[in-house]
Amino acid sequence: MKKITIYTTKFCPYCVGAKSLLNKKRQQFDEIDIGRNPDQRSVMIDRAEGGHTVPQIFIGDRHVGGCDDLFALERSGALDALLV
Repeated sequence: MKKITIYTTKFCPYCVGAKSLLNKKRQQFDEIDIGRNPDQRSVMIDRAEGGHTVPQIFIGDRHVGGCDDLFALERSGALDALLV
């Protein structure tokens, strides 16, 4: 199982949606709340190559993108292959 990291903020509905999908797929993930850890915002932006909105999702070393990108991978059937 690949390491999953998701950068979030507390009241972000897209973050909730992305985490819900990952939980539904029984995936463990590291959540980094950039609201509580503002020093991690610049780390997120660097890792996401300029992505500054939340969530920013990483599966292994791959930057998946945001919530819409995660759900697009799920709809296309490509998400499961990324998770193994």
